[in-house]
Amino acid sequence: MALNSHFLLPNRFRSSFPPIRGVAGVPPISRSISPQTTPFPLRFSAHAAQSSGFPSVSALSSTATPETSSFTWDDAVRASQPEYAPGGSSDLSGFFEKIKFCNRGSEMRFEFVPFVIQENTVGYIHNRFVEHLKRFEEVFVIKDSSSHGAQFGYCVTLHDKLGTPEERTAAVGEVIKCLVEEQEDLIPGIRNELYPVTSSFGGRVYFSLERAAAPYFGIKAYGIHMNGFVESGDEKLLWVAKRSLVKPTYPGMLDHLVAGGLPHGISCQENVVKECEEEAGIPQSISVKALPVGAVSYVDIDGDRFKRDVLFCYDLKLPESFVPKNQDGEVEGFNLMPVGSVANIVRRTHFYKPNCSLVVIDFLFRHGYIYPESLGYLDLLQSLRSGNCS
Repeated sequence: MALNSHFLLPNRFRSSFPPIRGVAGVPPISRSISPQTTPFPLRFSAHAAQSSGFPSVSALSSTATPETSSFTWDDAVRASQPEYAPGGSSDLSGFFEKIKFCNRGSEMRFEFVPFVIQENTVGYIHNRFVEHLKRFEEVFVIKDSSSHGAQFGYCVTLHDKLGTPEERTAAVGEVIKCLVEEQEDLIPGIRNELYPVTSSFGGRVYFSLERAAAPYFGIKAYGIHMNGFVESGDEKLLWVAKRSLVKPTYPGMLDHLVAGGLPHGISCQENVVKECEEEAGIPQSISVKALPVGAVSYVDIDGDRFKRDVLFCYDLKLPESFVPKNQDGEVEGFNLMPVGSVANIVRRTHFYKPNCSLVVIDFLFRHGYIYPESLGYLDLLQSLRSGNCS
């Protein structure tokens, strides 16, 4: 079924571009102080030399493999412009594609077994990964079970002698350390950052687990993603970050102004303020005004990884004079782009870190850039919460 969409443009643009071509028809912004030759941004901030010699943006379209980092800011700008896809469709299919990618692998669920603590399912472990755990009998116990949705007639639990969250955290941490020392690529990207293991948000914390290992145990992970936007007249613009090329995950890809996992012992709002300072140099006097606006969720099964993520979404209206500056070295640079241009990048390419696309699409809904009359509107809206928001 062909899908059509009508994206809402600021009033000043509507006379020049029909509603159905709204996102594709975002004109360039004239005020540019970018060190690069691009139609925009209004303002630019970078902390690393721009890479060169990469493929053209046409080679990195929405059919390319995600996790690609071989593109430049100029590539992203070109992908957002009308001439990138002259006469191209502006339907919702590009957005559906991004959501589908974040929710891949559903047919592989039967390969995972429940991870159960005190009769509560806290995660799912691939039967192949269970083989690595079996020899740690003082920590992990393989228990016969036909409950908890056990596909193989058993589940994985922790030894009864590990009676406190602290004991479980230490014991599981030692197992992960041992596995990584023996086979470094078994759990890549160790960050020495602990995630709480619960059956639901705000529920009882059974223990804390290394963040990089969370998908291999299928635990629910929570994070915060903040849209930093600017209003200039009747225009809305979004600050876009480009991840450092040395990041262990999704290096060089586009990201939100602020995003991060939600570690144990810190509230969402506290984490937003902390990440604002570290990732974008936003002072607390501004960051405390970030508004919680909802959540998106997804279930991504990829190999031995079972990601059950919930992302709490925040919006922060920033003054036009503010220019972000990364403090922790995890961001290569920032770019301020019209919201419609950002929407085009999400629709047409895989330049964005996959789960960030969901948060951008959610922003488009909430700020009126996608009309209810768009075919597929409700399906797209519902699919932003494909995972269990619990």
